[in-house]
Amino acid sequence: MPLAFRMFSRVSGLVAGAVLLQFLFGGATPAIAAGQDASAVGDPMQASFQAYLADFRGRALAQGISARTLDSVLPTLTYNPRVIELDQAQPGGRPTGPVSAPTPFAPYRIKHVTPDLIRRGRDAYAAQRVFLQRVEAETGVPESVMVSIWGQETSYGNYTGDFDLARSLATLAYEGRRRPLFEGELIATLRLMDRGVPRWQLKGSWAGATGYPQFLPSVYLRLARDGDGDGKADIWTDPADALASIGNYLVNAGWKAGEPWAVPAYVPATLNRDAVASRLTSPRCPRVHARHSRWLTMREWRALGVVQMGGATVSDDEQATLLEPDGPGATAYLTFGNYRAILDYNCSNFYALSVGLLADAVAN
Repeated sequence: MPLAFRMFSRVSGLVAGAVLLQFLFGGATPAIAAGQDASAVGDPMQASFQAYLADFRGRALAQGISARTLDSVLPTLTYNPRVIELDQAQPGGRPTGPVSAPTPFAPYRIKHVTPDLIRRGRDAYAAQRVFLQRVEAETGVPESVMVSIWGQETSYGNYTGDFDLARSLATLAYEGRRRPLFEGELIATLRLMDRGVPRWQLKGSWAGATGYPQFLPSVYLRLARDGDGDGKADIWTDPADALASIGNYLVNAGWKAGEPWAVPAYVPATLNRDAVASRLTSPRCPRVHARHSRWLTMREWRALGVVQMGGATVSDDEQATLLEPDGPGATAYLTFGNYRAILDYNCSNFYALSVGLLADAVAN
């Protein structure tokens, strides 16, 4: 999550670094970041980073970002090695050898569907009912699901990240592995500043997610909504706006009103799992989707001996996939299209299951 926005001040003895920045950006010599080590200014990595920003400036101008915003932000940015460390520590960040056996869900569930999260989720649900009811009526997304995502993302707003988005996204774009993605998000961040969002508010995760719903800046520009009718879509301090934006995101991801996300199921030991295995490879998050069976109707699952163990009544013709997150013999889930909408929010089976289970607990 990007580092908190810092005040910048001149530091004597750093003339060479200041001259470099003045050459790259023109105009008044920018201040050196408070606390920045003198050696960092002469670091070849920082010099290369500043050269990247000078080149980026032209592309940003071509996409409509104002010179005023660019001149106020770009000279203050420095490369953040911590962001790259965190990025490379993510699954898929670095090749680490053969794929290991799937991790069981149960330990994750214990940490992410806690009595405290349930209790505070019910409090948030009650406090925001006047707005949630309207959003559910407009979108078909259950109130409890919106609250649950808020809880999973930021513990109902208690922690939204303290990385400066502009610095983190510039660092990730410069590093280059996913430059089109992160440079696009950096431009979206600058566009938000052009529209009046103050930089101090644009804090979040090291990867650029921000606000109560942890939206990337481009997602905010597309999908953020005003939930309380005050003319603003403030996802950083206004729960009503954040929840309305979450609901709008899920609708955009294909949420189907009146359909459950999943139901728990008993799977007989006699089930031939090879016969129901999916033969398709998802273009997005293939390892996540590979844990699901192929789609069958509820009628077909029942004929195979799979028994729904709770949840909403589901018609025989509803399509579902089988997910056994803890392996055979443990609780399984028949997941529906709305589960895929949650996966669109965060492509992790454990995340989607936790959102659904927390939502069910909050609503009951």
